[in-house]
This record gives sequence, structure tokens and C-alpha cells, in this order.
Amino acid sequence: MNTLELLELLEDNARLTPEEIAVMLQADAGEVRRAIQELEQNKTILKYMTLVNWEKAGEEKVSAMIEVRITPQRDVGFDAVARRICRFPEVRSVRLMSGAYDLAVFIEGRTMREVSHFVATRLATIEGVISTTTHFVLKTYKQDGVIVEDSEEDRRLIVSP
Repeated sequence: MNTLELLELLEDNARLTPEEIAVMLQADAGEVRRAIQELEQNKTILKYMTLVNWEKAGEEKVSAMIEVRITPQRDVGFDAVARRICRFPEVRSVRLMSGAYDLAVFIEGRTMREVSHFVATRLATIEGVISTTTHFVLKTYKQDGVIVEDSEEDRRLIVSP
């Protein structure tokens, strides 16, 4: 069984059962179960997620990407500051970047004020943070490979027997 194919199937649809995956990969369902369990234990599979359109669910959320410039620390570089930022519950993702800034920090809050307050009082005050630049998300068109709101009508002809 090809582990990369298994991972791609689960990444695309985490609701697939081991039996369904076994059929797709022409493998034994028990073998698929064991492979998934091993991938979970060795932290290759980190989490199973559901992508929610919160706007349709009636919940307004504010997302922002914050460019963070930091001073690398001796022996640990950017890692110590990045790990500290990761601990905040508002933070959804932290990535080390090349270019004009060091970290891209993606956060969510209920309001722009809440996000701004987080940046000003908790993020910018961390030792080693030189500066922050906040970019608020105005609209999401595609997230994690999924078009969020596809308003394009289906132009295919209906075929009936």
C-alpha cells in the first residue's frame, strides 16, 4: 500500500472509512487501519479537520495575517519566539518566511478591535519582536483548496435516461 496515496486521500476527505480507502487503494481494510494508526502515533497525521463557512453558519469572525519581524536568539534562532506565539489560543498558524519579515502569524477573533488588542498588548510586547504589520482579511475566496462561495451556476446540460 502506498502511504503517500493514503495520506492524499485522507487530506482530501478525512471522513473516508478504512474500508472505502482499502477499495480505492486495492488494499486490505485491516492494513489501512494499521497504517492510519501508525501515522497518527508518529504524528504524520496531526489532526482531522472540518472546514466551516462561519459566515453561512451565522457567526462573524475576523481573520488577520500579521507580519512579524523578530530578532533571532542565539542558539535557537527564530524558534523560541515562534513557539511562544504558537501558545496563544487566538493564533491559528505561524510560519517562518523568507523576505521582508520573519514570521507570518494568522489569527482569528470576534472583532477587529479584539484582534488589534491582541496584536498591541500580547504579540508586539514579546521580547525579541521588532515590529508587526497587521493585514485584515476582507473576504475569503478559497481556503485549504476549497472554493468558499462558488456563485458560478452549473452550466452543464441535464442528462436523463
